[in-house]
Formats: sequence, C-alpha cells, structure tokens
Amino acid sequence: MTRRDASLTPDYFAGLYGADPDPDPWGFTTSAYEAAKYAATLAALPRDRYASGLEIGCSIGVLTQRLAPRCETLLGVDVVETALSAARARNAATPWVRFEPCAIPDAWPSGRFDLIVLSEVAYFFTRADIARIAARIGASILPGGDIVLVHWLGETDYPLSGDGAAEALIAEVRFAQVVHQARTDAYRLEVLHVDEASA
Repeated sequence: MTRRDASLTPDYFAGLYGADPDPDPWGFTTSAYEAAKYAATLAALPRDRYASGLEIGCSIGVLTQRLAPRCETLLGVDVVETALSAARARNAATPWVRFEPCAIPDAWPSGRFDLIVLSEVAYFFTRADIARIAARIGASILPGGDIVLVHWLGETDYPLSGDGAAEALIAEVRFAQVVHQARTDAYRLEVLHVDEASA
C-alpha cells in the first residue's frame, strides 16, 4: 500500500465524520479493541491524578471520558467541530473537561500540562510534522510530566506506520525517557516521563 506523502488535512477528517449528529467513524463506543486499549492506556498512567491533561485528537471524547477522573483539568482538541460537539455532549457531566478546535502542529493549545496523550493520531503526520509536534510538546509539558503514545499497528495509507510514528516521536522527544512499553498484535503503547530537570 502506497503511503501518503503529506500530513492528513482537516478536510480529510471532516469527510469521515460528515454531518452525522452522533458520529463514530472508528467505532470508539462499540469496539472491543478500543475498550481494551483504553483500559491498558489508563492502567499505564504512572500517576493516579494529574493537575492538567491534554488529549490531542480527542475525536468524540470517549477516551476523554475515561481520562477525566484522573485529571483536575483536562483539555481535548480536535480539528472537526462535529466531533467536538459530540465530545462536549458526552462529557457534559464533568465541567473540568473542555474542548477546543486545534489543527496541530500549525496551532497548539495554550497552557502547560503534566499529561499529554496522543492516542492513534501521530501516524497522520509526516516525519517533518512529527518533529514540529515534538517541539510543541517540549514547550508545553511540565517538569515531571508524562507523555502517552498509542499507535495501531495495522496497514494503512497514512504518512507513517504505527511503528514508524512511535519511533519518530520517541526519537524527537529527547527530553523524556520511556518508562513503560506494551505491545499487542493490534497496537503499541509507550509512556514517556519528563525528568524534573529536563523540561
């Protein structure tokens, strides 16, 4: 399968969601794979609680809903307003969770965070944009913070494979060390920790 040679655009994702008032193009709410992956992601978090979390590519807010009890504040960002509307509705009972439109890496949310989650988004970008994302993370992660990377390992035409995206990000995030790794037939998961003196 030929890989795309440019990062995927907001229009690509808008087409996936369409005008559906209750979109779920990847089966986040129904897939056993997603449920198991979310459970593994939460279990891998080194801390019980975080002061300020950021979820990149939050989609319709299913993982966000599970992260919310672990965060004092939590910001989810995505490029599709349809998805963000669904995320807001799903997380209406947790007022410390908010959502904003943001097209990374050209834009990035303001603030600093002690938890940054990129679950199944990094392979939508080229290696050049991965380097820009890593720089954005470096500017916004707090000392002692954690970065969570999750990547599906199946075949796609995305700019990078799951392994390629994970390895590229890990190589670029030189200010953090891998403290947890897990791999199944379907996905890989890494947690990187930023030393108190590194950020």
